[in-house]
Amino acid sequence: MVVPGGAARPLPRGPRAASPPRGAGGGGSRQGWCRRPGHVTRGGAMALREPGPGSGGGGAGAEGGQDAEPCLALLPWDRFSAWLHCVCVVGFDLELGQAVEVIYPPHSKLTDKECNLLFISSPYVGCLGDTQFCFRFRRSPGRKVSLCCFLDQLDRDLPVYLKKDPAYYYGYVYFRQVRDKSLKRGYFQKSLVLISKLPYVHLFRTVLKQIAPEYFEKSEAFLEAVCSDVDRWPPPIPGEILHLPIMGIIMKLRIPTYRDKPGTTQIVQNMHQICIPSGYVKCIKISQSVFRCFCPVFFHIQMLWELVLLGEPLVVMAPSPSESSETVLALVSCISPLKYCSDFRPYFTIHDSEFKEYTTRTQAPPSVILGVTNPFFAKTLQHWPHIIRIGDIKLPGDIPKQVKVKKLKNLKTLDSKPGVYTSYKPYLNKDEEIVKQLQKGVQQKRPTEAQSVILRRYFLELTESFIIPLERYVASLMPLQKCISPWKSPPQLRHFSQDEFMKTLEKAGPQLTSGLKGDWIGLYRHFLKSPNFDGWFRSRQKEMTQKLEALHLEALCNENLVFWSQKHTEVEAVDLVLKLKNKLLQADRERLPVKTDTLKKLQAHIHDIILALPDDLQDILLKTGTT
Repeated sequence: MVVPGGAARPLPRGPRAASPPRGAGGGGSRQGWCRRPGHVTRGGAMALREPGPGSGGGGAGAEGGQDAEPCLALLPWDRFSAWLHCVCVVGFDLELGQAVEVIYPPHSKLTDKECNLLFISSPYVGCLGDTQFCFRFRRSPGRKVSLCCFLDQLDRDLPVYLKKDPAYYYGYVYFRQVRDKSLKRGYFQKSLVLISKLPYVHLFRTVLKQIAPEYFEKSEAFLEAVCSDVDRWPPPIPGEILHLPIMGIIMKLRIPTYRDKPGTTQIVQNMHQICIPSGYVKCIKISQSVFRCFCPVFFHIQMLWELVLLGEPLVVMAPSPSESSETVLALVSCISPLKYCSDFRPYFTIHDSEFKEYTTRTQAPPSVILGVTNPFFAKTLQHWPHIIRIGDIKLPGDIPKQVKVKKLKNLKTLDSKPGVYTSYKPYLNKDEEIVKQLQKGVQQKRPTEAQSVILRRYFLELTESFIIPLERYVASLMPLQKCISPWKSPPQLRHFSQDEFMKTLEKAGPQLTSGLKGDWIGLYRHFLKSPNFDGWFRSRQKEMTQKLEALHLEALCNENLVFWSQKHTEVEAVDLVLKLKNKLLQADRERLPVKTDTLKKLQAHIHDIILALPDDLQDILLKTGTT
């Protein structure tokens, strides 16, 4: 056991968990993923291969057949690292206080700053029994990236709400606090924490439900067996059916892709059962029950959507960490398919390194959503412009009472009545239809999942109505394809003009897809100043610039480059070869949306130009490869 900032003692080497059948999809050795250097699959992703037949697990999109090229095997625990950074155990010692007891695998490192943040995993509120929640924190700068970083390119196929942020970690917590007379303090208090870059809240929640109760009853060797199981998981490839073995069961998971039709179920249905002698298949979903989170304040969902869309500072005051984290995550997801580009903390405490930054009164509150439970914050954050106070998240049989928007001066303590405390006036008129639809659902005892589908569809349609005019205008900034010349640099995008965009709203605004009335122009003007617009526009700008580069590559391929090189000097021909090689490197490095045939054709052009040069130049250019 160690005090904060110390080195956690490693786990003893215990027995590995029994391997599931090969057909169950977990299989293969720890070093089973292979990478063919320089090989690019559809979308630019490096090829991943599972050796041996029947490896299952959703495969990895590699080409079939024998491969004579050498494979670069990943290092031990790189399979584990694709899903988790580490597993930690945080306990309470009577003399030392909270202490990090275990960090596993042993080679996993947490800085002193990150280690101190683990104390968030032991909440101070009276959580007797078992509690699950998650928190989010900044990664320390200068971290070395694992060899499996090439899996990061799979991120491009994810919907925005599942994309990871390289600057942050998520902590998924299973906290147990029970009476124990054998301990001096009178209570057993311990947290099992999964640290991951992936925002797969419900997956890791399910994993913790499966392993944490058993871990608290068994030795640390059990935890090593859990990590060994995770180290046999296939890569987290969106769109594939993945089978994840974990302590005697196989979890079946499909990670959504950005191409999935919104509102469809994330659980794979009607799949043939796999023959698993010891265990069963457990289906895992990725999305959460948003209606359960918004139920206490669902009369104000449209105003909350506006606040999140505009990146306004928001505080969620909740009675427990689980309700705090669930509500913050629901808020962040309500503007999907737009990405929330500001910071958000599902469970924020005084241990957070940004505590002083976010609670100071010397400057305006930053664009961030905080979830808190400590009564101390009711006073410390009282100067924030928008505060959501929620009670216990329950779904009563009768309709929730309609609570009015309250003034901030009425919020004195954490015990204040549930409601939204703000002076914000929404730009759009209230949509009474969605409120009536959800009210009717409560009356008819419609399942929570069905209510959530209705609410998600409403948020989706509202966000799409808002973003379509922006998408249409930004698409018009793209140069025409006829302007792309193989002998000139790709043309630049036209500048975004706010006034020009506003003029397009009269005939092609949100009124084409939404019946909501209100000050749409004012909402757009406010949005264009927000971090969410900045993040969205930078992303679209990058996509369109890459598209121009890809079109430029295709234009080059359609030219007779060998004929051109024969009409120019050797120096110019060599210069062309070097530039074309750099184009290939750029296509691989930036994962440009280029067809594989185009890349092969360009490689053939390079080869033909080199062969037309004198022997001494051929030797030099062929030896340089693509570097």
